[in-house]
Amino acid sequence: MVTTASIHIIGGGLAGSEAAWQIAQAGVPVVIHEMRPVRGTEAHMTDSLAELVCSNSFRSDDPEKNAVGLLHEEMRRCGSLIMQAGDAHRVPAGSALAVDRHGFSAAVQAALEDHPLVTIDRAEVAGLPPDDWDNVIIATGPLTSPALADAIRGLTGEDSLAFFDAIAPIVAKDSVDMNVAWFQSRYDKSAPGGDGKDYLNCPMTKEQYLAFIDALVTGDKTDFKDWEKDTPYFEGCLPIEVMAERGPETLRFGPMKPVGLTNSHQPDVKAYAVVQLRQDNALGTLYNMVGFQTKLKHGEQKRVFATIPGLENATFVRLGGIHRNTFLNSPLLLDERLRLKAMPRLRFAGQITGVEGYIESAAIGLLAGRFAVADRLSGHQDAPPTTTALGALLNHITLGADATTFQPMNVNFGLFPPLDTRTKRKERKPAYAQRALADLAVWLGGVREAAE
Repeated sequence: MVTTASIHIIGGGLAGSEAAWQIAQAGVPVVIHEMRPVRGTEAHMTDSLAELVCSNSFRSDDPEKNAVGLLHEEMRRCGSLIMQAGDAHRVPAGSALAVDRHGFSAAVQAALEDHPLVTIDRAEVAGLPPDDWDNVIIATGPLTSPALADAIRGLTGEDSLAFFDAIAPIVAKDSVDMNVAWFQSRYDKSAPGGDGKDYLNCPMTKEQYLAFIDALVTGDKTDFKDWEKDTPYFEGCLPIEVMAERGPETLRFGPMKPVGLTNSHQPDVKAYAVVQLRQDNALGTLYNMVGFQTKLKHGEQKRVFATIPGLENATFVRLGGIHRNTFLNSPLLLDERLRLKAMPRLRFAGQITGVEGYIESAAIGLLAGRFAVADRLSGHQDAPPTTTALGALLNHITLGADATTFQPMNVNFGLFPPLDTRTKRKERKPAYAQRALADLAVWLGGVREAAE
């Protein structure tokens, strides 16, 4: 018979799902309050837990060369549900981890529905949680319901910061002209066992590229409301037309760079720019336009993107879009255990804390869940060392960032404590990873001892 009081989680996205899993696996009952389908959002298409609303990519899976890949590995070693489901529903994406979005979210939801200590409540929490909820994780993400957002704003006395995030279109593979497009990963990179042909590539000549840039810049775009006009974009997820406005060569050195690719139809002809599409589902029938998040109106998207060689007759199963995201000024409002200073029974997790990216959001959910369990069991959970990806990310949003200039942040090696100055440049990333995983093992060992 369960006698321990439940921990409540508001929000069933990646962060909330991961937090719930960590709590339940520690033997503590947990209730997930997810408002969908009772109340929808501007970006979600389903009522599934852990729905991926934008890209299907978790980005690099290389722990020795990329901080995101290192975060993947650390989360795996912490028993992450998000990583278990991601690994189980992986689709080809070179050295990146991309997933079948529907299989992934279905696996997360099934694991939580089947867990005896997890309850899923499909209802909106309008306003602050009831007073008798003494241990709460708010993981409502960038699309927090207005009632709850207003309540948080009133409690903290601070305006939430905000930025716009954009969604890329998805194309049916069988509508791509394979007499023009070809399969290849940049520099033929692939995951272990792959063939180096994970992406569809559509080449452009200089003339085609310049005409495309002009169409992007002059195309009819979504209008913002007056209160939205001063909201900044997140630099790591800019709409493609915003990048184009920064100069005609910007995209050629960004998502449309032609390097590391050889056109199998015309091996001797060097493309001036290349549009890449990444597999979006396990069947390989849908492909996501890499880096093509956009605020172009739907009619304009069909017109402009049909000028891309190979996509002249493409079927767009999902067009791009844009939505307003909100997040807390976490260095000012949260303590080092993610608790709201103004009301410590409330803890925050995920993108609302000011991290950017699926995995970063889930990672903060993982930590919030572990901290909440420690509070419930009257114990103490040390934060992971700042030498780890988990610890570096947590430290940045709660202690390390400047509250006056705080903006969303992906995990990166710049957040880690410096290495010995004698470490050679080419050895630094592997050295960061080696140090992180060694320190994580010590931390996890200490966590297990404390639990016993």
